[in-house]
Amino acid sequence: MPQTAPTKGKAAASVQAAGKKTPKTIKDLSGRQKAAIFLISLGSELSAEIFKHLREDEIETLTFEIARTDNVEPELKEAVLMEFQELMMASEFITTGGIDYARELLEKSLGSQKAIDIINRLTSSLQVRPFDFIRRTDPENLLNFIQNEHPQTIALILAYLEPNKASYILTKLNKDIQGDVARRIALMDRTSPEVLREVERVLEKKLSTLTNEDYTLAGGVDAIVEILNLADRTTEKGILEALEDENPELAEEIKKKMFLFEDIVMLDNKSIAKVLREVDQQDLTKALKGVDPEVADKILQNMSKRAQQNLKEDMEYMGPVRIKDVEEAQQKIVAIIRHLEDTGEIIIARGEDDQLVQ
Repeated sequence: MPQTAPTKGKAAASVQAAGKKTPKTIKDLSGRQKAAIFLISLGSELSAEIFKHLREDEIETLTFEIARTDNVEPELKEAVLMEFQELMMASEFITTGGIDYARELLEKSLGSQKAIDIINRLTSSLQVRPFDFIRRTDPENLLNFIQNEHPQTIALILAYLEPNKASYILTKLNKDIQGDVARRIALMDRTSPEVLREVERVLEKKLSTLTNEDYTLAGGVDAIVEILNLADRTTEKGILEALEDENPELAEEIKKKMFLFEDIVMLDNKSIAKVLREVDQQDLTKALKGVDPEVADKILQNMSKRAQQNLKEDMEYMGPVRIKDVEEAQQKIVAIIRHLEDTGEIIIARGEDDQLVQ
């Protein structure tokens, strides 16, 4: 006798069950699943308040996870809430007295292994950086706080700040030390935890938090370039002139990175037209090899149709070009752009407070 086929409802249920594995313990849960269970436990009103502080993609991810989460065992819910409480407690201990202090208190209350697990989970997600207490300070107040410090101390602090804050402070510093501070940032490589601790101790009167005993990378040429790109032209020029007197090679390296070829998209059409009149056709052909389509389009739209056609034909005829030759051609064009800016023939908008009015 043939077997009876399962009904449609039973088949759907069996497929759903096969494709969805129910976690048995908290160790089986992913971070998103834990977050979903936590929000479900809080209720809709509190969860809605939390959602207000999340990005749109995070909200979508959590909403999806909540929608596919049902029948959470009370023991699992309790475990998630307990883990959250432990992490918050550890975070408070770290803020109060640092990693070692937090570990000591957690060991006394939860045991050695549990304390280590919590600290490891927390530090891997928090990534607490040196001078965190300073980054929350208003730039104007911070300027008053550090402007009389040694240039090396100022450089160390600015290297850990967001570029826009660092640029503001560098612009406001005494002109006599601006170049020195910029040079120290550019030459900075790795700073030992001991030095960071000492500087933080002096500035905040207590040991700040360090989550990592490894040497911390900050500063360098890229850091000072990013800061100077946000500074006004007068400050930038003064600092570069000071660097040229003291360390010409470093000044040249910084200037090469100050305005990248790809930044040409920030120029208005009239400025690009002026630049193109100064550029050698062969250099332009090489410079556009392999660039982002947005950059190429920005340049091509400021050329006549005949010039566009000639340029495209030259690029095809030229064939493969060494990356080194492309970069050299791009650098020549960047040098022309900087020269035109220095002579006032074009203007480059720098930062949010330097928008242009046509």
